[in-house]
Amino acid sequence: MKLMYQLRAKVAKWPYAVLSVMAAVAAFGLYTSMYAFRKAFAAGTFTGQQYLHVDYKVWLVIAQVLGYTLSKFYGIRFIAEVNSKNRARYILTLIGIAWLALLAFAVIPAPFNIIFLFINGFPLGLIWGLVFGYLEGRRSTEFMAAVLSISLIFASGFVKTIGRTLLSVFHVNEYHMPFLTGAIFILPLLLFVFFMELMPAPTTQDQQLRTKRSPMNAAGRKQFLMRFLPGIILTIIIYVLLTIMRDVRDNFEVEIWADLGVKSNSIYTNIDSVISIIVLVAMSLLILVKKNLKAFSIIHLLIICGCVLVGVSTTLYTLKLISPVSWMTMAGLGLYLGYVPYNAIFFERMIATFNYRSNVGFIMYVADSMGYLGSISILLIKELGRPNISWGNFFKEGVMAVAIVGGICGVLSLLYFLQSAQKDKKNTTEQEDGVLSLS
Repeated sequence: MKLMYQLRAKVAKWPYAVLSVMAAVAAFGLYTSMYAFRKAFAAGTFTGQQYLHVDYKVWLVIAQVLGYTLSKFYGIRFIAEVNSKNRARYILTLIGIAWLALLAFAVIPAPFNIIFLFINGFPLGLIWGLVFGYLEGRRSTEFMAAVLSISLIFASGFVKTIGRTLLSVFHVNEYHMPFLTGAIFILPLLLFVFFMELMPAPTTQDQQLRTKRSPMNAAGRKQFLMRFLPGIILTIIIYVLLTIMRDVRDNFEVEIWADLGVKSNSIYTNIDSVISIIVLVAMSLLILVKKNLKAFSIIHLLIICGCVLVGVSTTLYTLKLISPVSWMTMAGLGLYLGYVPYNAIFFERMIATFNYRSNVGFIMYVADSMGYLGSISILLIKELGRPNISWGNFFKEGVMAVAIVGGICGVLSLLYFLQSAQKDKKNTTEQEDGVLSLS
C-alpha cells in the first residue's frame, strides 16, 4: 500500500495530458476485459434447446440481465456511497465471482446451469460505476469517458469474435467457451486495474471547473431526484428504449446477422470498430467546449441525431434502398450515439452545469436499473407474446420505436434543462441584486 502511494505521488507530477491518456487507455482496457466475462456466452447459439417453450439462449440472456438489473438497483446506494480507496479491491473481487460462475456454468448441465448466468451478471453490473469513479469530475473527463465508452461498442464485437474463433477454429465446447474467454483476459485485467490505481485525485482546478464529487446519503439522493425530476423522467424514457435495443443487438447479433443472410466471424468487430471510432471522435471533441451548459446542449443534440439516424436508416432499409450491412452499421451508430453519452458525459456535464455537489454513479445507476428492467420485460414479451417473430424483424421494429419516442423525448429534455438553467441564472441574479440593495 505504501508503495502504491509513492507511485501515485510520482505519477501526479506527470503532465495532465499524459495522465488523461493513461487513465483513458486503462479504463478502456479494464472495461473491455470485464466484457470478456460478461458477453462471451452471446457468441454461442445453443441451438435446438428449449425449456418451458422458451429458447435456452433466451433463458441465459434473461438470467444474466436479471442479475445485472438487480445489481443496478443495489448500485444506486452502493456506488453513490463507495469509498475511492476500495475501488480496485471491489473490481477484482466482483469479476472473480463472475468468472467462477462461468466455471460452474461450464460443468453443471443445462438447464440447471442457467442460474449461474444470474450469478455472473450481478457482480458485473457494479463495475461501470467503480471504473467511472476514477474518471469523473476532471477537466478531461469527456476524453477519458469517451475512450471508456467505446469499449461498450468495441468490446462486444471483439469478445464475440474471440468466442466464435474458439468455437469454430479450436472447437471449444459452447459451455466452456465463456470461461476460457475470460481466462484470456485475466492478466490484462490485473494490469489495467493497477494503472487505474495510479491515478491521482482530481486537482483543485478540476473541482472548480466541474464541481467537487462526493458520496451521497439517502437524503442527498432524494433531494437530487426531486430537483431534476421532469428531466430525469424524460432521460430515463430515452435511456430505457436505447438500453433495450442496444441489449437486443448485443445479445442476439449473431441471430440478427443470420436473419439478414450475413455469416462472418469478423463482421462484429469490423462494424463495431467503425462505430467506435466515430463515437470516440464525437465524444472527445466535447472537451473543447468549456461552457458546461453549451456542452450539455450539444450532448442532447447528439442523442437526438442518433435517434434520427436510426429512423432514417431503418426506413431506407425497409424500402430496400440500402444493404443489410449499411443498415446495421447506421442503425448501430445511431443507437450508440444516443446510448454512449448517457454512460459517459451526459450526467457529468449535467452536474457541472447546475453546480450540484453529487456524483455521476448514483444517477447513472438509477437510469441503468430502469433500462435493464425494461430489457428483461421486452425479452419476456417477445418470447411469450411473439415467439415466432425473428430477431431481425424484432430489432427492426424496436429501433423504429427508439427513433420516434426517443427523438421526441430528447427534444423535450433539452427544452426542460435549458429552461431550468435559465431559471437558476435568474434566481442567482435576483439574489445578488438583493444583497447589493441591502448593502
